[in-house]
Amino acid sequence: MASVVLVTGVSRYLGGLLARRLSAQPSVARVVGVDVIPPAHDIGDVEFVRADIRNPMIARVIETTGVDTVVHMNVIATPTFVGGRTPQKEINVIGTMQLLAACQKSRTVRRLVVKSSAAVYGSTPRDPAMFTEDMGAKRSPSGGFGKDSIEVEGYVRGFARRRPDTDILTLRFANIVGPRIRTSITDYFNLPAIPVPLGYDARMQFMHEDDAIDALVRATTGGAKGVVNLAGDGVVTVLQAASIVGRPVLPLPLPAAGIAGSLAKRFGLADFSSDQMSFLAFGRGLDTSRMRTVLGFEPRYTSRGAFEDFARSVGPAMPAAAVIGDAVSGVAGTASQAVLRSLGTGRGR
Repeated sequence: MASVVLVTGVSRYLGGLLARRLSAQPSVARVVGVDVIPPAHDIGDVEFVRADIRNPMIARVIETTGVDTVVHMNVIATPTFVGGRTPQKEINVIGTMQLLAACQKSRTVRRLVVKSSAAVYGSTPRDPAMFTEDMGAKRSPSGGFGKDSIEVEGYVRGFARRRPDTDILTLRFANIVGPRIRTSITDYFNLPAIPVPLGYDARMQFMHEDDAIDALVRATTGGAKGVVNLAGDGVVTVLQAASIVGRPVLPLPLPAAGIAGSLAKRFGLADFSSDQMSFLAFGRGLDTSRMRTVLGFEPRYTSRGAFEDFARSVGPAMPAAAVIGDAVSGVAGTASQAVLRSLGTGRGR
Protein backbone atom coordinates (compact mmCIF):
# COMPACT_ATOMS: atom_id res chain seq x y z
CA MET A 1 0.00 0.00 0.00
CA ALA A 2 1.27 3.47 -0.90
CA SER A 3 2.77 5.36 2.03
CA VAL A 4 5.28 7.83 0.59
CA VAL A 5 4.25 8.89 -2.92
CA LEU A 6 6.21 10.90 -5.48
CA VAL A 7 4.16 12.60 -8.20
CA THR A 8 5.93 14.03 -11.27
CA GLY A 9 4.48 16.95 -13.24
CA VAL A 10 2.90 18.39 -10.11
CA SER A 11 2.84 21.95 -11.50
CA ARG A 12 0.47 20.90 -14.27
CA TYR A 13 -3.28 20.71 -13.71
CA LEU A 14 -3.85 16.97 -13.33
CA GLY A 15 -0.57 16.31 -11.54
CA GLY A 16 -1.21 18.99 -8.95
CA LEU A 17 -4.80 17.94 -8.36
CA LEU A 18 -3.79 14.29 -7.98
CA ALA A 19 -1.03 15.14 -5.50
CA ARG A 20 -3.45 17.20 -3.41
CA ARG A 21 -6.03 14.39 -3.42
CA LEU A 22 -3.42 11.82 -2.43
CA SER A 23 -2.23 13.97 0.48
CA ALA A 24 -5.75 13.76 1.90
CA GLN A 25 -5.84 9.95 1.77
CA PRO A 26 -5.62 8.40 5.28
CA SER A 27 -3.36 5.61 4.03
CA VAL A 28 -0.81 8.01 2.51
CA ALA A 29 1.69 9.43 5.00
CA ARG A 30 3.58 11.77 2.67
CA VAL A 31 3.29 13.14 -0.86
CA VAL A 32 6.27 14.67 -2.67
CA GLY A 33 5.53 16.70 -5.79
CA VAL A 34 8.26 17.25 -8.38
CA ASP A 35 8.44 19.72 -11.26
CA VAL A 36 10.78 22.27 -12.82
CA ILE A 37 8.63 25.25 -11.82
CA PRO A 38 6.59 25.86 -8.66
CA PRO A 39 2.86 25.13 -8.97
CA ALA A 40 0.65 28.11 -9.71
CA HIS A 41 -2.28 26.34 -8.03
CA ASP A 42 -2.86 25.16 -4.47
CA ILE A 43 -1.41 21.70 -3.83
CA GLY A 44 -2.37 21.56 -0.16
CA ASP A 45 0.01 19.66 2.13
CA VAL A 46 2.14 18.29 -0.71
CA GLU A 47 5.89 18.78 -0.28
CA PHE A 48 7.11 20.48 -3.45
CA VAL A 49 10.64 19.76 -4.68
CA ARG A 50 11.93 21.78 -7.59
CA ALA A 51 13.67 19.17 -9.74
CA ASP A 52 13.94 18.15 -13.37
CA ILE A 53 13.26 14.47 -14.05
CA ARG A 54 15.68 14.74 -17.00
CA ASN A 55 18.47 15.21 -14.47
CA PRO A 56 19.99 12.21 -12.62
CA MET A 57 19.48 14.21 -9.40
CA ILE A 58 15.92 12.84 -9.36
CA ALA A 59 17.50 9.71 -7.87
CA ARG A 60 18.63 11.76 -4.87
CA VAL A 61 15.09 13.05 -4.34
CA ILE A 62 13.72 9.49 -4.31
CA GLU A 63 16.47 8.29 -1.98
CA THR A 64 16.25 11.09 0.57
CA THR A 65 12.45 11.01 0.83
CA GLY A 66 12.09 7.22 1.03
CA VAL A 67 9.52 7.03 -1.76
CA ASP A 68 7.75 3.68 -2.13
CA THR A 69 5.29 4.68 -4.90
CA VAL A 70 6.04 6.77 -7.99
CA VAL A 71 3.25 8.24 -10.13
CA HIS A 72 4.58 9.46 -13.46
CA MET A 73 2.25 12.25 -14.62
CA ASN A 74 4.79 14.20 -16.65
CA VAL A 75 4.26 12.72 -20.12
CA ILE A 76 3.18 15.91 -21.89
CA ALA A 77 0.65 15.82 -24.72
CA THR A 78 0.71 19.41 -25.97
CA PRO A 79 4.08 20.86 -27.11
CA THR A 80 3.02 24.51 -26.83
CA PHE A 81 2.63 24.06 -23.06
CA VAL A 82 6.40 23.46 -22.71
CA GLY A 83 7.83 25.62 -25.48
CA GLY A 84 7.73 23.34 -28.50
CA ARG A 85 8.25 19.82 -29.78
CA THR A 86 11.93 19.50 -28.78
CA PRO A 87 11.46 20.15 -25.04
CA GLN A 88 8.28 18.05 -25.14
CA LYS A 89 10.19 15.02 -26.43
CA GLU A 90 13.06 15.58 -24.00
CA ILE A 91 10.70 15.70 -21.03
CA ASN A 92 8.65 12.74 -22.21
CA VAL A 93 11.40 10.40 -23.34
CA ILE A 94 14.65 11.48 -21.64
CA GLY A 95 12.73 12.38 -18.49
CA THR A 96 11.11 8.95 -18.34
CA MET A 97 14.46 7.23 -18.88
CA GLN A 98 16.08 9.14 -16.00
CA LEU A 99 13.08 8.61 -13.72
CA LEU A 100 13.06 4.86 -14.34
CA ALA A 101 16.82 4.67 -13.85
CA ALA A 102 16.33 6.34 -10.47
CA CYS A 103 13.53 3.90 -9.59
CA GLN A 104 15.71 0.97 -10.61
CA LYS A 105 18.47 2.04 -8.20
CA SER A 106 16.06 2.73 -5.36
CA ARG A 107 15.81 0.30 -2.46
CA THR A 108 12.43 1.67 -1.42
CA VAL A 109 10.34 1.98 -4.62
CA ARG A 110 7.86 -0.88 -4.87
CA ARG A 111 5.12 0.55 -7.09
CA LEU A 112 5.06 2.57 -10.31
CA VAL A 113 1.96 4.10 -11.90
CA VAL A 114 2.34 5.61 -15.37
CA LYS A 115 -0.24 7.89 -16.96
CA SER A 116 -0.17 6.92 -20.64
CA SER A 117 -2.57 7.50 -23.50
CA ALA A 118 -4.80 5.69 -25.97
CA ALA A 119 -2.74 7.52 -28.61
CA VAL A 120 -0.41 4.49 -28.55
CA TYR A 121 -3.03 2.64 -30.67
CA GLY A 122 -2.90 5.19 -33.48
CA SER A 123 -5.86 5.71 -35.84
CA THR A 124 -6.31 3.99 -39.20
CA PRO A 125 -9.24 2.68 -41.28
CA ARG A 126 -8.04 -0.88 -40.49
CA ASP A 127 -8.43 -0.56 -36.73
CA PRO A 128 -10.68 -2.93 -34.75
CA ALA A 129 -13.94 -1.63 -33.35
CA MET A 130 -12.43 -1.74 -29.88
CA PHE A 131 -8.77 -1.98 -28.88
CA THR A 132 -7.99 -4.29 -25.99
CA GLU A 133 -4.82 -3.76 -24.01
CA ASP A 134 -3.15 -6.73 -25.72
CA MET A 135 -3.49 -5.18 -29.19
CA GLY A 136 -0.99 -2.91 -30.90
CA ALA A 137 -1.33 -0.10 -33.41
CA LYS A 138 -2.06 -1.09 -37.01
CA ARG A 139 0.15 1.84 -37.96
CA SER A 140 2.30 3.35 -35.25
CA PRO A 141 2.00 7.11 -34.72
CA SER A 142 4.55 8.88 -36.89
CA GLY A 143 5.55 11.49 -34.34
CA GLY A 144 4.48 13.72 -31.51
CA PHE A 145 2.75 12.62 -28.33
CA GLY A 146 1.63 9.24 -29.70
CA LYS A 147 5.17 8.23 -30.63
CA ASP A 148 6.49 9.52 -27.30
CA SER A 149 3.88 7.46 -25.44
CA ILE A 150 4.94 4.29 -27.29
CA GLU A 151 8.58 4.95 -26.37
CA VAL A 152 7.65 5.66 -22.75
CA GLU A 153 5.74 2.39 -22.49
CA GLY A 154 8.69 0.56 -24.03
CA TYR A 155 10.99 1.91 -21.31
CA VAL A 156 8.44 0.91 -18.68
CA ARG A 157 8.41 -2.67 -19.98
CA GLY A 158 12.21 -2.71 -19.85
CA PHE A 159 12.10 -1.47 -16.26
CA ALA A 160 9.62 -4.23 -15.42
CA ARG A 161 12.08 -6.87 -16.64
CA ARG A 162 14.91 -5.39 -14.58
CA ARG A 163 12.80 -4.87 -11.45
CA PRO A 164 10.31 -7.75 -11.26
CA ASP A 165 9.80 -6.94 -7.58
CA THR A 166 8.04 -3.68 -8.50
CA ASP A 167 4.29 -3.54 -9.17
CA ILE A 168 3.67 -1.56 -12.36
CA LEU A 169 0.38 -0.15 -13.65
CA THR A 170 0.11 1.66 -16.99
CA LEU A 171 -3.09 3.63 -17.58
CA ARG A 172 -4.07 4.36 -21.19
CA PHE A 173 -6.54 7.22 -20.99
CA ALA A 174 -8.95 8.29 -23.70
CA ASN A 175 -9.03 12.07 -24.28
CA ILE A 176 -9.61 13.76 -20.93
CA VAL A 177 -12.08 16.66 -21.01
CA GLY A 178 -13.93 18.80 -18.53
CA PRO A 179 -14.76 22.38 -17.59
CA ARG A 180 -11.28 23.17 -16.19
CA ILE A 181 -8.68 21.12 -18.05
CA ARG A 182 -7.09 22.42 -21.24
CA THR A 183 -5.75 20.02 -23.89
CA SER A 184 -5.32 19.97 -27.66
CA ILE A 185 -8.78 18.37 -28.04
CA THR A 186 -10.48 21.04 -25.90
CA ASP A 187 -8.67 23.76 -27.86
CA TYR A 188 -9.89 22.17 -31.10
CA PHE A 189 -13.53 22.17 -30.03
CA ASN A 190 -13.17 25.73 -28.77
CA LEU A 191 -12.55 26.94 -32.32
CA PRO A 192 -15.40 29.14 -33.62
CA ALA A 193 -15.53 26.99 -36.76
CA ILE A 194 -14.22 23.43 -36.71
CA PRO A 195 -12.33 21.96 -39.71
CA VAL A 196 -13.33 18.31 -40.15
CA PRO A 197 -12.14 15.68 -42.66
CA LEU A 198 -14.66 15.56 -45.51
CA GLY A 199 -16.64 12.32 -45.64
CA TYR A 200 -15.68 11.13 -42.15
CA ASP A 201 -17.44 11.19 -38.81
CA ALA A 202 -15.07 9.46 -36.42
CA ARG A 203 -16.05 7.83 -33.14
CA MET A 204 -14.40 9.33 -30.07
CA GLN A 205 -14.34 8.36 -26.42
CA PHE A 206 -13.74 10.75 -23.56
CA MET A 207 -13.04 10.64 -19.86
CA HIS A 208 -14.12 13.38 -17.51
CA GLU A 209 -11.32 15.10 -15.59
CA ASP A 210 -12.96 14.20 -12.26
CA ASP A 211 -13.15 10.53 -13.24
CA ALA A 212 -9.52 10.64 -14.38
CA ILE A 213 -8.39 11.90 -10.96
CA ASP A 214 -10.54 9.34 -9.14
CA ALA A 215 -9.05 6.57 -11.28
CA LEU A 216 -5.50 7.80 -10.63
CA VAL A 217 -6.09 7.90 -6.87
CA ARG A 218 -7.40 4.34 -6.98
CA ALA A 219 -4.48 3.25 -9.16
CA THR A 220 -1.97 4.77 -6.72
CA THR A 221 -3.46 3.46 -3.48
CA GLY A 222 -4.65 0.08 -4.79
CA GLY A 223 -2.85 -3.03 -5.98
CA ALA A 224 -3.82 -3.29 -9.66
CA LYS A 225 -1.03 -4.19 -12.09
CA GLY A 226 -0.59 -4.41 -15.86
CA VAL A 227 -2.05 -2.20 -18.59
CA VAL A 228 -5.56 -0.74 -18.36
CA ASN A 229 -7.65 1.27 -20.85
CA LEU A 230 -9.79 4.03 -19.36
CA ALA A 231 -12.74 5.78 -21.02
CA GLY A 232 -16.31 6.69 -20.36
CA ASP A 233 -19.00 4.40 -21.77
CA GLY A 234 -20.32 5.03 -25.26
CA VAL A 235 -18.93 7.17 -28.07
CA VAL A 236 -19.40 10.65 -29.51
CA THR A 237 -18.76 11.34 -33.19
CA VAL A 238 -16.87 14.40 -34.39
CA LEU A 239 -20.00 15.95 -35.92
CA GLN A 240 -22.02 15.26 -32.79
CA ALA A 241 -19.32 16.91 -30.70
CA ALA A 242 -19.30 19.98 -32.94
CA SER A 243 -23.07 20.20 -32.54
CA ILE A 244 -22.84 19.87 -28.76
CA VAL A 245 -20.45 22.83 -28.51
CA GLY A 246 -22.57 24.79 -30.97
CA ARG A 247 -19.89 25.25 -33.61
CA PRO A 248 -20.23 25.10 -37.41
CA VAL A 249 -17.96 22.67 -39.23
CA LEU A 250 -15.69 23.28 -42.22
CA PRO A 251 -15.54 20.02 -44.22
CA LEU A 252 -12.16 19.63 -45.93
CA PRO A 253 -10.47 16.81 -47.82
CA LEU A 254 -8.30 14.89 -45.38
CA PRO A 255 -4.97 16.25 -46.75
CA ALA A 256 -6.35 19.78 -46.52
CA ALA A 257 -7.61 19.13 -43.00
CA GLY A 258 -4.08 18.19 -42.03
CA ILE A 259 -2.72 21.41 -43.51
CA ALA A 260 -5.48 23.36 -41.78
CA GLY A 261 -4.41 21.80 -38.49
CA SER A 262 -0.83 22.88 -39.09
CA LEU A 263 -1.86 26.42 -39.97
CA ALA A 264 -4.22 26.64 -37.00
CA LYS A 265 -1.24 25.71 -34.84
CA ARG A 266 0.83 28.45 -36.47
CA PHE A 267 -1.88 31.03 -35.77
CA GLY A 268 -2.12 29.85 -32.17
CA LEU A 269 -5.73 28.70 -32.50
CA ALA A 270 -5.16 25.00 -31.73
CA ASP A 271 -2.27 22.56 -31.58
CA PHE A 272 -2.92 19.57 -33.79
CA SER A 273 -0.49 17.10 -35.35
CA SER A 274 -1.05 14.92 -38.43
CA ASP A 275 -1.69 11.94 -36.14
CA GLN A 276 -4.39 13.89 -34.35
CA MET A 277 -6.02 14.75 -37.67
CA SER A 278 -6.02 11.01 -38.49
CA PHE A 279 -7.81 10.50 -35.19
CA LEU A 280 -10.48 12.99 -36.27
CA ALA A 281 -10.93 11.01 -39.51
CA PHE A 282 -10.81 7.41 -38.27
CA GLY A 283 -11.44 7.68 -34.54
CA ARG A 284 -10.63 5.06 -31.95
CA GLY A 285 -12.49 2.73 -29.61
CA LEU A 286 -11.22 1.26 -26.33
CA ASP A 287 -12.36 -1.92 -24.64
CA THR A 288 -12.63 -0.95 -20.96
CA SER A 289 -13.32 -4.36 -19.41
CA ARG A 290 -10.06 -4.29 -17.43
CA MET A 291 -10.95 -0.85 -16.06
CA ARG A 292 -13.68 -2.61 -14.11
CA THR A 293 -12.23 -6.08 -13.50
CA VAL A 294 -8.57 -5.16 -12.80
CA LEU A 295 -8.69 -1.57 -11.56
CA GLY A 296 -12.17 -1.92 -10.09
CA PHE A 297 -13.19 1.51 -11.35
CA GLU A 298 -16.54 2.71 -12.68
CA PRO A 299 -16.63 6.22 -14.23
CA ARG A 300 -19.43 8.53 -13.17
CA TYR A 301 -19.58 10.15 -16.62
CA THR A 302 -20.20 8.55 -19.98
CA SER A 303 -18.16 9.80 -22.94
CA ARG A 304 -21.08 11.99 -23.97
CA GLY A 305 -21.71 13.21 -20.43
CA ALA A 306 -18.04 14.17 -20.04
CA PHE A 307 -18.06 16.07 -23.32
CA GLU A 308 -21.34 17.82 -22.48
CA ASP A 309 -19.87 19.01 -19.18
CA PHE A 310 -16.88 20.40 -21.07
CA ALA A 311 -19.24 22.04 -23.59
CA ARG A 312 -21.03 23.93 -20.82
CA SER A 313 -17.77 25.73 -20.09
CA VAL A 314 -17.35 26.69 -23.76
CA GLY A 315 -20.65 28.53 -24.08
CA PRO A 316 -22.52 29.44 -27.28
CA ALA A 317 -19.98 32.04 -28.44
CA MET A 318 -16.48 33.31 -27.79
CA PRO A 319 -15.14 36.88 -27.54
CA ALA A 320 -14.05 38.24 -30.92
CA ALA A 321 -15.61 35.19 -32.55
CA ALA A 322 -16.04 36.98 -35.86
CA VAL A 323 -12.36 37.87 -36.06
CA ILE A 324 -11.21 34.39 -35.07
CA GLY A 325 -13.79 32.84 -37.37
CA ASP A 326 -12.33 34.79 -40.30
CA ALA A 327 -8.88 33.48 -39.34
CA VAL A 328 -10.11 29.88 -39.27
CA SER A 329 -11.86 30.34 -42.62
CA GLY A 330 -8.62 31.74 -44.01
CA VAL A 331 -6.74 28.74 -42.68
CA ALA A 332 -9.22 26.40 -44.34
CA GLY A 333 -9.06 28.26 -47.66
CA THR A 334 -5.27 28.31 -47.67
CA ALA A 335 -5.17 24.60 -46.90
CA SER A 336 -7.59 23.72 -49.69
CA GLN A 337 -5.63 25.82 -52.20
CA ALA A 338 -2.41 24.11 -51.16
CA VAL A 339 -3.92 20.68 -51.73
CA LEU A 340 -5.33 21.68 -55.11
CA ARG A 341 -1.94 23.04 -56.17
CA SER A 342 -0.24 19.83 -55.12
CA LEU A 343 -2.78 17.76 -57.03
CA GLY A 344 -2.28 19.94 -60.11
CA THR A 345 1.49 19.57 -59.84
CA GLY A 346 1.11 15.80 -59.53
CA ARG A 347 -1.01 15.61 -62.69
CA GLY A 348 1.58 17.59 -64.63
CA ARG A 349 4.37 15.11 -63.92
